[in-house]
Amino acid sequence: MKRIAIDMDEVMADTVGHCLNLYKSDFDITLSPDQLHGRRLWDVVASEHWDHVRDYFEREEFFAGISIMPGSQDVLRELTNEYEVFVATAAMEVPCSFSAKFEWLQRHFPFIPTSHIVFCGDKSIIAADYLIDDNVRQLSRFGGEGIIFTAPHNVGEQRFRRVNSWEDVRALFLGVEAQTRNP
Repeated sequence: MKRIAIDMDEVMADTVGHCLNLYKSDFDITLSPDQLHGRRLWDVVASEHWDHVRDYFEREEFFAGISIMPGSQDVLRELTNEYEVFVATAAMEVPCSFSAKFEWLQRHFPFIPTSHIVFCGDKSIIAADYLIDDNVRQLSRFGGEGIIFTAPHNVGEQRFRRVNSWEDVRALFLGVEAQTRNP
């Protein structure tokens, strides 16, 4: 059975959307996903707010409150019937996220066995056929086929096969046609 490794943040979890909601709540400033197109969060957040926003990622409760990406639950459940599915998250970069991310996965994706959840730093260690990730650095080092999940910061990347949504993931791996637009 082929293996698919799936990243959490910006693939399964709408981390940037959660950040934008907190930013609006804290500063009464609305930043839209369109403003992030081709840019990173730090390119649009006011520089005087950087430390405050960076602190979001130092709080365990930040990770507990992230919304799921639309369609991810259904498609991942379907994928588990045809593939061995692993969640691979670079949690080593934010150690305080371990417990919250694990609990988040148990709450939203209880059908993924705990033995298939991998907290790591460098995903080149993952022995899978495919890695679906938004992070070019992780995809570049991965030994299997890297598939880039569209996020505002990676829209210009062209080195990897791209999926724009979970419907695209379904179409790619299960052969079910998706109707999505290219970025």
